[in-house]
Parts: sequence; structure tokens; C-alpha cells
Amino acid sequence: MLLVLYGMIPTLQPSSFGRVYAAYGGVFIAMALVWGWLVDQQRPDRYDLIGAALALVGVGIMMYWPRS
Repeated sequence: MLLVLYGMIPTLQPSSFGRVYAAYGGVFIAMALVWGWLVDQQRPDRYDLIGAALALVGVGIMMYWPRS
């Protein structure tokens, strides 16, 4: 049931579903690194952080870039 809810939350957002779902994925990438660092004691390296930053920049562009 939790997985169904997890998949349905993005469909309830007021923005475009595809855009919200892609942004959800970008945030998931960053949170996976945080989880690995805090719980599994696996510190992300420079390239992990660069990749997560790029994903979050992509999220920002997708969600907030002005559209005509």
C-alpha cells in the first residue's frame, strides 16, 4: 500500500505530471546519497556530489524556468 501511495503522490500535484515525476527523481537521487552517508556510512565522493548537484539543477530548471 505504501508503494502505491508513493507512486500516486506526484499525480496529485498541480503541475504537469511528467515534470513533477522527473523532479521527484532528481530529489530521490540526492536523498539516496544522504541516506547512504548517514545510515550506511558511505561518504559520497566528489563525482557523486557533482552528479546530485546536476540532478538538482535540472529539477530547478524543470520546475521553475519561465515558460511562454
